[in-house]
Amino acid sequence: MLHKQYYIELEKYNVLIQKKNKKTDFYNGIFERWENPILTRDHIPLTWRYDLDVNTNPFFMERLSVNAVMNSGAIELDGKFYIVARIEGNDRKSFFGVAVSDNGVDNFEFFEYPILLEDKYPEETNVYDMRLTKHEDGYIYGVFCSESKNTLVDDLSVAIAAAGIVRTKDLKTWERLDNLTTLNSPQQRNVVLHPEFIDGKYAFYTRPMDDFINTGSGGGIGFGLCDDITHAVIDEEIITSKRKYHTITEAKNGAGAVPIKTPKGFIHIAHGVRNTAAGLRYVIYAFATNLQKPWEVIAEPSGYLIAPLGNERVGDVSNVVFTNGAIAREDGSVYIYYASSDTRMHVATTTLDKLMDYVFSTPADPLRSVKCVEQRYQLIQKNLKILKYEAGVLN
Repeated sequence: MLHKQYYIELEKYNVLIQKKNKKTDFYNGIFERWENPILTRDHIPLTWRYDLDVNTNPFFMERLSVNAVMNSGAIELDGKFYIVARIEGNDRKSFFGVAVSDNGVDNFEFFEYPILLEDKYPEETNVYDMRLTKHEDGYIYGVFCSESKNTLVDDLSVAIAAAGIVRTKDLKTWERLDNLTTLNSPQQRNVVLHPEFIDGKYAFYTRPMDDFINTGSGGGIGFGLCDDITHAVIDEEIITSKRKYHTITEAKNGAGAVPIKTPKGFIHIAHGVRNTAAGLRYVIYAFATNLQKPWEVIAEPSGYLIAPLGNERVGDVSNVVFTNGAIAREDGSVYIYYASSDTRMHVATTTLDKLMDYVFSTPADPLRSVKCVEQRYQLIQKNLKILKYEAGVLN
């Protein structure tokens, strides 16, 4: 016999996962926001949280609670939308779960079990933020952060971050490979595998860091090559999108979704961080790299693409949006999956044409206030001339 509360909670769960999403009235011409988060802690199946045995759980308590669902990789397979979500328990340990939807904006439902990774690194304490790359070698790769305690320092808050690598062909059976080694960077987070071979080698976007939180001498998003994905070693990193003073990337920046290939270049959707009196503020920005030299930035619009808005600003780590998953479909639609405030998952939708126009036609940041005002003056002068012409003042 099941506890009567189970049926009450199951009904609430079914209502939630079947809830239809709709676009908000937000408008900027670039992308649409959607009203409801696509995944929250309440989307986690009851069987992952409760002991259903009334003998061992007579009060129907959550035994393994979930605090948040965030920072999710994304991929399309056979016309369905798959999310590999970072799920954080109340114990602060994160793990991965696969959720699937038919339309990419609602009705996401998790597989029966979360992903159980091979326990290859005994020192590994936490894993999170998986990026999914459908590589031309035929595998789907997941690259994630593998976090361990820094045993060289007598401080429980100090950690070491490395890039873990797994691969699969069906999102159900996962083979764990060796962690990525970068010879010149002691810490690595936010690593993304490029979808194509470069000169016959596997290519990674990295983030060189001196320690777990601070980038130190790390200058931005890196790029490096390795010969063997099963024992990946990068001996040289080139900086692509650089950190810049008094911009959205001043404190740090990192690769987000797997680059989207377009006729004009690879479009990258990344995150930038700046410090404020209220703490670090994370936003999402975009840039493009050369098709033949994907480490070479060829376009970088000024400012952010997505920033936390309204309720998105509130959560475990406030004033944050973060992406590590996007899906570009053959019909030209693009789905950008992002987390808000380390708490819940959202989707923004656009088209490849709009994204290309935004990235390649939006002015770059001139990096100084006076130049920014001059830039805006030019736009205003152009618009006033158009308005006067439309009003019949000018011929």
